[in-house]
Amino acid sequence: MRIAVQVQPQHAEYEQIRTTVLTAEELGVDIIYNWDHFFPLYGGEPDPTTGKHYECWTMLGAWAEQTERVQFGALVTCNSYRNPQLLADMARTVDNISDGRLILGMGAGWFHKDYAEFDYEFGTGGSRLRALEEALPLIRARLAAGDPPPRRHIPILIGGGGEKVTLRIVAEHADIWHGFGDLETIEHKMAVLDGWCDEVGRPRDGVQRSTGIKREDFDRLDEYGPTGIDELVLSVGGPDYDLEPVRELVAWRDTSQRPG
Repeated sequence: MRIAVQVQPQHAEYEQIRTTVLTAEELGVDIIYNWDHFFPLYGGEPDPTTGKHYECWTMLGAWAEQTERVQFGALVTCNSYRNPQLLADMARTVDNISDGRLILGMGAGWFHKDYAEFDYEFGTGGSRLRALEEALPLIRARLAAGDPPPRRHIPILIGGGGEKVTLRIVAEHADIWHGFGDLETIEHKMAVLDGWCDEVGRPRDGVQRSTGIKREDFDRLDEYGPTGIDELVLSVGGPDYDLEPVRELVAWRDTSQRPG
């Protein structure tokens, strides 16, 4: 079981974010994520989407230099915000800077304010999903064409839980699926994903499974492992990033996975 932390890049100075990332690495997490938005998602006053915020991929380039061991990436990159060929080259570059530690998280996008303020076409949920599906082969091809190539096969993570389209796209293109909801919801979505893997001819264990977890779920931690979930993600918000729950989660991982 991998333990990941999402450091939400909102309402904080970058120095606070940088310190949080380095501390999380020292605590022993396996992966550190940010997110790909241009404004806070909540917590601002009087508008919850106002306040300090930083751009995703510029930050990932800094994390590639600032960290030494952890994998890292966006949970998730919005496909709408960048040409897929450009995004692939950004990913290749950041992966090389980090000596092969990038995870390429991808999603179709949903936050209307990002689109409106930066003059991107919002479209519909269906059109954004079609654009994501069309972009993924282009991203793979551009990654393969880069010189120098990535340091490793960059894992593609796709976030979302739509059972008719999103999970089919995951089965066809993703190395990791990230889902949302309580444990029962995740188990249901995993069963749907298994069905799509069978449908497209993909081994079920070819797609790793990731899910978010909250502090109030810690009393159920021992129920997660037997489900086949590979990764637990705990989000922490700024400006005062509380990493004590992260410390607890790492301690649980180290105890539960100890031989014998």
